[in-house]
Amino acid sequence: MVYGIIQLINFAHGDVFTVGSFIGLAAFTYVLTPLHISHPIWVALPLVLIISMAATGALGVTLERVAYRPLRYAPRLAPLITALGASIFLENAIFLWYPGGKNPQPFPRLFPSGGFNVAGARVDYLWLFMLVISIVLMAGLAAFVRRTRLGKAMRATAADKDAALLMGIDINQTIMLTFLIGSVLAAAGGVLNGMYTGRIFFFDGFEAGLKAFTAAVLGGIGNIGGAVLGGFVIGVVESLAAGYIPQGGEWRDVIVFLILVFILIFRPTGLLGERVGE
Repeated sequence: MVYGIIQLINFAHGDVFTVGSFIGLAAFTYVLTPLHISHPIWVALPLVLIISMAATGALGVTLERVAYRPLRYAPRLAPLITALGASIFLENAIFLWYPGGKNPQPFPRLFPSGGFNVAGARVDYLWLFMLVISIVLMAGLAAFVRRTRLGKAMRATAADKDAALLMGIDINQTIMLTFLIGSVLAAAGGVLNGMYTGRIFFFDGFEAGLKAFTAAVLGGIGNIGGAVLGGFVIGVVESLAAGYIPQGGEWRDVIVFLILVFILIFRPTGLLGERVGE
């Protein structure tokens, strides 16, 4: 969404994702556990998500206001370098802020263990939960962008900022809202990723940010469903590479980015992207 509206590759987004996971861990460790409300799961998990999403939403708005808005009309290179600086700042802030942050931290499961077998393959209940949450969030975001007044303002700003301003749209507020929504969703992803891997690390955001942008390009920049589809394609390709190619686990990132290169060569609009006039 950020790239679609202000043509900025927000390198700090992956680190907002990581901040969300650490905020979720801190909320569970230092808030819920002392208050003896770390269980049952239908109480603990929503509270962890709400606290994490609120914190990263505020962080996203602050980044937009302090780091990006003053450079909105600067040459493209300036906000790009600022985004890299914001990414490095957040990584080191986690490293220094969280006790033991320089080492991987165990993340609570927060979801009942167990699963079932399908055609000889093990399917974990957590995986289904993550799939459902991803689809629900995607559908909710798509409905917001397509059917609400603020969503229409976002689409108008993405199409032509000057025309949107002349039509009475507050583009500063619209862009700030975009950062808010993106950061809130990043927190949800960070918490779910922590539950899936069972550990979090202050440097997780670097790889997550690259994969997220790759998924967006693969699916089609500006297409919400395309970004989610791109993420699923990357995940499936990584799993198949690790399972069926000798030493595929070591080569899976290479394979993913090779696919990205071929997509950009033969279909630069992505899987679900559309050619539009400029």
